[in-house]
Amino acid sequence: MDEDARGPVVFIGLKPTMTYVFQVVTQLNSGAGPVIVKARGNAIGKAVDVAEVVRHRFLEGQVEVGPISIETERLTNREGREANVSSISIPLTRTGPPLPPPGPEPPAP
Repeated sequence: MDEDARGPVVFIGLKPTMTYVFQVVTQLNSGAGPVIVKARGNAIGKAVDVAEVVRHRFLEGQVEVGPISIETERLTNREGREANVSSISIPLTRTGPPLPPPGPEPPAP
């Protein structure tokens, strides 16, 4: 994890999805925000999965997705050639506690 001008950054790589989910949730619970989920190339799908699991399973109703940015970066590959690689940045901000869960139905009159 790194720091960006906007907040902490979680770089998505080869680890299991839930590893990154726990990193993001930990950062959001500590009051950091926004937490930026960043990925390149084939890891972009996993970055989207991480953001969605955080939003819908762990902090439902408590996370807002900021403006997503996509870019193409020019990198030098192992063979020494330059290649275009797509990247994505997904800012997640904790907005507060969720709505209270529905309670039991009141008894019918």
